[in-house]
Amino acid sequence: MLIKNVLKDEAVDTNVKLKGWVYRKRIVGGKVFVVLRDSSGIIQCVIDRGSVDEITWRSAERITRESSCIVEGVVKKEPRAPTGYEIHVSKLEIVGLSDWFPIRGGEGVDYLLDNRHLWIRSRKIQAIMKIKHTVLQAGREYFNKNGWWEVTPPIITGSACESGATQFEINYFGQKAYLSQSAQLYLEALIYTLDKVWSLTPSFRAEKSRTRRHLAEYWHLEAEAAWYGMEDMMKVTEKLVDYIVRKVLDERLEELEFLGRKPGTLENMKPPYPRIRYDEAIEILQKKGVDIKWGEDLGADEERVLTQEFDRPFFITHFPRQIKAFYMKLDPKDPKYVLGFDLLAPEGYGEIVGGSVREDDYETLLKRILEFGLNPEEYKWYLDLRKYGSVPHSGFGLGVERTVMWIAGLDHIRDAIPFPRFRERLRP
Repeated sequence: MLIKNVLKDEAVDTNVKLKGWVYRKRIVGGKVFVVLRDSSGIIQCVIDRGSVDEITWRSAERITRESSCIVEGVVKKEPRAPTGYEIHVSKLEIVGLSDWFPIRGGEGVDYLLDNRHLWIRSRKIQAIMKIKHTVLQAGREYFNKNGWWEVTPPIITGSACESGATQFEINYFGQKAYLSQSAQLYLEALIYTLDKVWSLTPSFRAEKSRTRRHLAEYWHLEAEAAWYGMEDMMKVTEKLVDYIVRKVLDERLEELEFLGRKPGTLENMKPPYPRIRYDEAIEILQKKGVDIKWGEDLGADEERVLTQEFDRPFFITHFPRQIKAFYMKLDPKDPKYVLGFDLLAPEGYGEIVGGSVREDDYETLLKRILEFGLNPEEYKWYLDLRKYGSVPHSGFGLGVERTVMWIAGLDHIRDAIPFPRFRERLRP
């Protein structure tokens, strides 16, 4: 039985058996108070020396924080208890006695990261992981309900999707290979058989950035569709994000409130989301005194300033061609721009989705590959897609951890993943 199942009036005066870990312990006179935790919540357990046998009492005296145990007893209502209920224990069995637990509260970030395998037991990380579960569940539900096919692109690739400088190179049986930066190129191949496809895969970026929103390994929710233009894909993006937010609000209010995230903030973020062009973004930034010139990419600082202008997610579109990837289609009205878009989350969180129309013309794509200094031979299979029944198409990638970071109101992306990987962190 889970703890959440006894935190209700119907359970009062019933005998239950619970399994979990010791969250807190204190001894007052002839009573031991143990706060038990499991995946569903916490509950106070009271062991009264006068009401239990000697074995149970000795176990209660001996048990330590984070020990695993089995508790039997009667549920009682107790307003002074942490969750309003408590267990009057008749039997306590220690399953795994814990050594002195090295996390007591007040430790620094590096110490907690060094002991991440233990810190993930905290109620904070537990709440975040439950929210993340719901984010992933919502993404899958949205695509399934709207006729998209889930696929499984490779993680080991022979060519880059983004800048070569951010690739993790590996030895693949004597050949040079890379950990995937994005599933996009392979998703593009799959639209020719399934029309609309999506995937959830890890992506790897060897970026040297040391910001609160960068990871070297993160989870990527990506979608690609034949016959979709930029506006079509932007509508899919905002509907997906809205579906995710609604799902979290419906199922994870308790966790949001535990983290101090006010649900009302998210409830007001309904689409349609505002749209501005890159040129407008530059004008806004310059008027606010930001030192940026047209043609420069938007970084975390610039995005943070822009988010102050909006109370909900918003799109930036039509970026200069030189700052975006080779596969983005040039704007036929003005080829110095690409038909690309980023979705930025408000409150300073910045980009959570990046997407574009993909170049579907063989010769134009070949020129772009050469323009970026890439080897066409490595992209022969990708160019082939433009030779055999090419169609207009577009897609996007959503950063799962960035989305969780925004929805949960986190200060740093490292808390949005159980075991974060960034430049200085490989273990545990």
